[in-house]
Amino acid sequence: MPNYRRVWVPGGTYFFTVNLLERRRDLLTGHIDALRDAFAQARAARPFLMPAYVVLPGHLHCLWRLPAGDDDIATRWRHIKTAFSRSLPKGERCSERRRRKSERGIWQRRYWERVIRDEADFRSHFDYIHYNPVKHGHASTAFEWPHSSFRQWLARGVYPADWAGPA
Repeated sequence: MPNYRRVWVPGGTYFFTVNLLERRRDLLTGHIDALRDAFAQARAARPFLMPAYVVLPGHLHCLWRLPAGDDDIATRWRHIKTAFSRSLPKGERCSERRRRKSERGIWQRRYWERVIRDEADFRSHFDYIHYNPVKHGHASTAFEWPHSSFRQWLARGVYPADWAGPA
């Protein structure tokens, strides 16, 4: 079994990539309200800031800032994944191993995280998140993709409306 090493930084800022088990499915955008509810429930139980996010059909990226002294990212992700999964009707393909463990066949078991080191690292990941729909061919500019924080930052003057990605 792989040895996953997580870096726990109380009050840290993290970049995440979280994937569906079958990335070709469109569960995340197809059930965007259920995903929003799952995030809202998790944030109500264990607050965190989410300065940037993008939801694509089969995966999502986001930046989180945890409260001072708090490094519990795992419980938050477990809450989000569980709440979203419970909101969906059963019927997805599921391996025998997952069935034995009473798991659904929706999410990849793990997620990818990176601790943000400094402001330049933050800005790089911030732009990457907002560029992702363009990168994957879902939009020609970030503004065209409705499932991201881009429009919030556009309204604050951080981006121009025709921004399509890093120069």
